[in-house]
Amino acid sequence: MIKHRSPVIPDDFRCPISLELMKDPVIVSTGQTYERSCIQKWLDAGHKTCPKTQQTLLHTALTPNYVLKSLIALWCESNGVELPKQSGASRSKKVGSSVSDCDRAAITTLLDKLANGSLEQQRSAAGELRLLAKRNADNRVCIAEAGAIPLLVELLSSTDPRTQEHAVTALLNLSINDINKGTIVNAGAISDIVDVLKNGSMEARENAAATLFSLSVVDENKVAIGAAGAIPALIKLLCDGTPRGKKDAATAIFNLAIYQGNKARAVKAGIVPPLMSLLKDAGGGMVDEALAILAILAGHQEGKVAIGQVDPIPVLIEVIRTGSQRNRENAVAILWSLCTGDSQLLMLAKQFGAEEALKELSESGTDRAKRKAGNILEILLRVDALVNQS
Repeated sequence: MIKHRSPVIPDDFRCPISLELMKDPVIVSTGQTYERSCIQKWLDAGHKTCPKTQQTLLHTALTPNYVLKSLIALWCESNGVELPKQSGASRSKKVGSSVSDCDRAAITTLLDKLANGSLEQQRSAAGELRLLAKRNADNRVCIAEAGAIPLLVELLSSTDPRTQEHAVTALLNLSINDINKGTIVNAGAISDIVDVLKNGSMEARENAAATLFSLSVVDENKVAIGAAGAIPALIKLLCDGTPRGKKDAATAIFNLAIYQGNKARAVKAGIVPPLMSLLKDAGGGMVDEALAILAILAGHQEGKVAIGQVDPIPVLIEVIRTGSQRNRENAVAILWSLCTGDSQLLMLAKQFGAEEALKELSESGTDRAKRKAGNILEILLRVDALVNQS
């Protein structure tokens, strides 16, 4: 008779890489969660994709998944499992206590000012909540539990620009918490955030873009954000924003374009010419982002057609020759999409020296880049053979 059967670890609590119980879960740009040490080793080895989905990572920032971490701690306690030890961890809090290390009385006072205060009091309270939400995970939980999110959503339509900035940035900081993402969307925030993105101050527009990216980590939100008209406003920010604003817009567009319906929206809204301008401006600091988005759009028929109309071949071949490994991979993926079934573009690529660049890439690129380069070279060989026969 078995007296002590080990509890079965829920799949969601296991790292997809190691399959072990996670002690420090973190979220990557695709929305997947991994054990920090495992995904860091993966990234340090030069990988630029999400191990589980194989999607290209737009950036390598790792966001702590505090909600999952607390759920794992509660599960460990209720099942008599020793909590995973985190290397270098500070003193642990008492497990199972829902009381966070924050000043609930102060937060309640701020919420009263949001709901009932003068314009100046609302502005000040929203600014303080913005800072508190940025400071730590406990504050993000406390502020949301106190009921701040619907009040902040109301302030998104404030006629005072500074109040609007504080409100959207407070929501951005609160959205780091996964549960808060759902609360923000359920409060009807998406359309209001899109309005701020269209009409707010530059700082408010930038932080609205970053908030939409944060919310779009949840797949169903990608659909809602696209339907709310965010993409044309993000493209405008991509064109006229500050360097940070352009990065925020590009990150949001990339994430939204993972959903097929948003690819068509982006192409229809005219995203391809601005992306090509950013790609050609090597000193503008947006080449990585432009290529990543173009690579997603090139897999969509309307995107492929639009890219083919903006003279992409010379710049793509230049990137294949001289770009970073990740950019060469994206450039050859775009070239492959364009040249498959289009003999005119294929011949144009040949005129610009594609064969030499592709041969070099097929030897020194990433695995994916080698495959794409090899495929294009095979097509070129077949076309050459047909020309020679005729």
